[in-house]
Amino acid sequence: MKIGILGGGMTGLTASYYASKKGYQVTLFEKENHFGGLASGFRGKNWLWPLERTYHHLFSNDTDIVHFAQETGFNGIFFKNPLTASAYENENKTINIYPFTSPLDLLSFPLLSPIQKIRASTILAFLKCSPFLKKYEQMTAQEFLQKTMGKKTWNILWQELFRKKFGKYAGNIVASFIWSRIKKRTRSLGYIEGGFQNLIDYLEITIKKQGTVIKKKYEVTSLRKEGTMILINGEAFDKVISTLPTPILRKLAHHFFPEEYHTRLTRINYLHAHNLIIETKQPFLDKIYWLNIMVPYIPFTVMVQHTHFIDKKNYNNHHLLYIGNYLERDDPRMNMEKDGVVNHFLPYIQRITNNNPDILNTYLFKGPFAQPIFDKEFIKNKPDFETPIKNFYIANLDMTYPHDRGTNYAVKLGKEVVERI
Repeated sequence: MKIGILGGGMTGLTASYYASKKGYQVTLFEKENHFGGLASGFRGKNWLWPLERTYHHLFSNDTDIVHFAQETGFNGIFFKNPLTASAYENENKTINIYPFTSPLDLLSFPLLSPIQKIRASTILAFLKCSPFLKKYEQMTAQEFLQKTMGKKTWNILWQELFRKKFGKYAGNIVASFIWSRIKKRTRSLGYIEGGFQNLIDYLEITIKKQGTVIKKKYEVTSLRKEGTMILINGEAFDKVISTLPTPILRKLAHHFFPEEYHTRLTRINYLHAHNLIIETKQPFLDKIYWLNIMVPYIPFTVMVQHTHFIDKKNYNNHHLLYIGNYLERDDPRMNMEKDGVVNHFLPYIQRITNNNPDILNTYLFKGPFAQPIFDKEFIKNKPDFETPIKNFYIANLDMTYPHDRGTNYAVKLGKEVVERI
């Protein structure tokens, strides 16, 4: 059986591994000159390890990717306990940083009353233990959290997190999203020895040995059904798996899918990932790895001091800071050149940290369609493995719902779609 796989991210690599392991003739198509998608890495000057274009880590319960790596013979995943926190502006217009690494941090959080903290802790514990419930899809996260924790707790703990992540859609996000975030989150975080690119390169070598034909820097411009076969740029395959983002597949397959199915996929909204990386001799943040920005006027979502998680010796003894955002296509920040983004963000960064280290290098990366909007329209219209076209399958990160996107679920999807065929 001849299998064509569109897209060489972690889902495409995983699907290639399992399909070729079954003895199928597999061809993997990738438009870029590298595999890995948003998990792929780049190298700065004199770095020992590459760095992901967008911040990446695993949770200790991400068993799909851990077991997959072990199955392929890759044993380079490790776990650590970095510090996380949130930044708030007080009445004096100064920025205070509060740790949120453990449940005890919530109990000592000064912006909520004892009753509010107990109520919030109880609901968080409930979400952690709860299985997925259909009622989570029948109300928004805002409605659920206001009802269970109270409006003030919503305003202080959650409102800005949702606004920063989902923008104008924040009030429409279904409660299943917050259930998943609490359910999945662990104190211990994982990383790949040598960076995620090390695992990606290892998988590329592995699938080559298994017989997968690799076509990198190859743009697919045509999909066509001919009898029982599907043609990719004129080449015939028995079955095809697309791991492409839904909007990209939709554009490619405009005349391939039935109009009703194509229209259904257009009803899903997305935001785009926007990541500035700053390389410095000294860190901006002191000890903290992950800092949520809870101040409305600050124009970014999160600060991630990667080198408080992964040793700076791997990056020429320099420190690396991500400044992350999810933005709409027409947001002015999406169209800024790198220097403009740096100049726009830097005063806010310095105000939060009170640090001003010398900047050695900066890097800017954008990931289209990185964050689907988990609202009720998404639930009705999200893709599934099977499509109206017989022998054409989808396995993309929209299908990780209700869980947030990540390499663990990319691996899970890649394995599951091969089981379907």
